[in-house]
Amino acid sequence: MSFLKLTGALLALATSLVNVAATPVDLASHPKNATVLILGGGVTGVIAARSLAQKGITSFIIVEARSELGGRAQDAKFGAKGKEVTVELGCNWVQGTQTGDGLANPIWGLVKKHNVKVQNNDWDNITTYDMTGANDYTDLFFESEDAYTTLTVGAGTRVDKKLVDATGRVGYALTGWKPQTPQARASEYYQFDWEYAQTPEQSSWIASSWGNNFTYDPDVGGFGGDNLMAIDQRGFKTFIQAEAATFLKPNQVMFNSTVTNITYSNSGVNVTLKDGRFLLADYAITTFSVGVLQNDDVGFSPPLPDWKQEAIQSIVMATYTKIFFQFDHDFWFDTQMGLYADEERGRYPVWQTLDHVDFLPGSGVVFVTTTGDYSIRIESLPDSQVKAEVLGVLQTMFPHVKIPEPLDFMFPRWNANPLFRGSYSNWPPSFFSQHHQNLRANVGRLWFSGEAMSLKYFGFLHGAYFEGERAGFLLAECIKGGSCVEDQVTQDVTNCAPYKI
Repeated sequence: MSFLKLTGALLALATSLVNVAATPVDLASHPKNATVLILGGGVTGVIAARSLAQKGITSFIIVEARSELGGRAQDAKFGAKGKEVTVELGCNWVQGTQTGDGLANPIWGLVKKHNVKVQNNDWDNITTYDMTGANDYTDLFFESEDAYTTLTVGAGTRVDKKLVDATGRVGYALTGWKPQTPQARASEYYQFDWEYAQTPEQSSWIASSWGNNFTYDPDVGGFGGDNLMAIDQRGFKTFIQAEAATFLKPNQVMFNSTVTNITYSNSGVNVTLKDGRFLLADYAITTFSVGVLQNDDVGFSPPLPDWKQEAIQSIVMATYTKIFFQFDHDFWFDTQMGLYADEERGRYPVWQTLDHVDFLPGSGVVFVTTTGDYSIRIESLPDSQVKAEVLGVLQTMFPHVKIPEPLDFMFPRWNANPLFRGSYSNWPPSFFSQHHQNLRANVGRLWFSGEAMSLKYFGFLHGAYFEGERAGFLLAECIKGGSCVEDQVTQDVTNCAPYKI
């Protein structure tokens, strides 16, 4: 069946699977809707479903709150009438592909398989600005790149010596990088915050370093240093939707079905939906973001055990926001990237043009990225204020240009969205390995998966893929009567040495 035909069939049958009142249910006697419920139709959920199917488990249902698969792979039509283009609101890059015969990024494999259009994005192809306008501080910019490399080497030394973790800021200071100027701070932001969506003060020195190395450094098993930006006008989500169409049947997915509560026991799970319907199964795999879990957007009966709740609350759901403008003509930098240094660190710093020969020439689109607390700040503001602030920054960057009124303007509010509560996870210095094991561990027949559960690739799209694959394969073996492998749980995460007061 073609992708378009299957998608139509899935939508048509989405609400016909179950339509009963939400009442207390005897899980032992009521007919199950499926063996496995996969809660969430993002990359993790789709790959978990595919992994089950590959192992011969086809009695599953993907329960998705939105009207399409893809999770945080979301796009939008943007621009004035007649000049519309597709822009990516969420994940946008294949980060690392493959070096030689080394480990291949599985997202790259799906992008090639389904002919999704991507283009090399050279993050060093940059023009720098500050509060005086154009100002070439690229020497400082590349010095900050070297400082980040030194930071990761220092983290590796700490691991080898079994030393305690610290913040990225401590790591920078101990390895000799202490930015004092707006230009140095903006350069550091580009290397650090723009990747992890939080500041060095908020991030683990060790985990942020291995997160970078396991993706980009082939010497430690990473994929490679390239970044391919999706510019496919079908949307980046095509890679996962087209993959789903290769194996999903209409009765294996439900759209427009928001989960509000999960009741679990040793005999099964009962999932209640927002509209009052319920679904019963032997097992469930939750793929909700940790932001959703932290904000109690889904209830659990009985409440999750203390060790699980501590793990959920100890990691961070960071926010990464792209703010899009379309103008009737291009007046900005000719490079792929731009960097603006403001007195206030993180104030509209990282710029990228889509109106570039390598991307979408003639589109008139340029966007700026904010992260972390600054993203949360602008989500609380009216669009008009954010628009005025960013246009003011553009005027500062180009003092000799009369900045025109944009044809269109848009940005997503990921943190406020109850289906996500942020963009992706980040590992703070107070999040220990035992917390990670507890975050990943199942609670009886309730399994947990998603990018945040990935040790090597938390925060990355390929982390979502690997965790979905892992959960699907392990649960399939359990269902088939083999070994039900469960992660080790630490009831109380303790210090390596007690405090002395």
